[in-house]
Amino acid sequence: MPLVCPVRGCGEPLAWEERRCVCPKGHAFDTARSGYVNLLSPQDKRAREPGDSKEAVRARGRLLERGFGAHVLEALTAMLAARGAKAGSTALDVGCGEGFFLSSIAERFRLEGYGVDLSTAALTAAARRNGAIRWIAANADRRLPFLDGAFDFIFSITSRKNGAELHSLLRGDGRAIVVVPGRDDLAELREAALGKAVARDRAARVEELLGEGFSLEERVEARAIVHADGDALRDLLATTYRGARRSAKERIAALDAMDVTLSADVMCFRKA
Repeated sequence: MPLVCPVRGCGEPLAWEERRCVCPKGHAFDTARSGYVNLLSPQDKRAREPGDSKEAVRARGRLLERGFGAHVLEALTAMLAARGAKAGSTALDVGCGEGFFLSSIAERFRLEGYGVDLSTAALTAAARRNGAIRWIAANADRRLPFLDGAFDFIFSITSRKNGAELHSLLRGDGRAIVVVPGRDDLAELREAALGKAVARDRAARVEELLGEGFSLEERVEARAIVHADGDALRDLLATTYRGARRSAKERIAALDAMDVTLSADVMCFRKA
């Protein structure tokens, strides 16, 4: 078990028991009924309920179940297969959300999986999806509660990218796989909501963030065109434009259906 106690000055190994996680010094953390353990300290929280809301989690879950993440999952699966992912390999998903990608990958390759997220709503959904994975509430912007060099693979799927932390947690020959929205991701929806769709190369920024400790090994563009009905468009609004102006939300809410481009840059890095 690569978990370590997050109490300041401790850092002892954590044992995952049926109802709690506990370290040799007696620091204990209860496991929620749904199956995740909360290792967030008060300074890790910037809000009373940090991370995604229940509504956003449910909306994203519905989209993924309808196949809106299939293009990314296919690229991730091919990338892992090409790098010898096998039973017992350790994998960490930073910002795991409701656990769709980690659960799918862990089942496919029989990985020892760990998922971290700020949102307890997301972790509740993740633990219900796959009870064999260790789901943990922790802040990826800070030191994550794991031993250095604990993981063969670390994923950051449209989530936080703390390069120094990823470097510390990966084994010497491990891989960090980062997914960011592509230049034309949801272009049709963005044009409908905002009046224009500005292309942004987020992959270049990822290379800057991870540049000193990592070298880019492979970059794949995952793409799909999907038909989104009114329900799907509203779910996309809930997950993508939560901070949009009222006028933009009203424009999307008025749409009955449209074809939408889904694109993502899937990038595999190895330690430099």
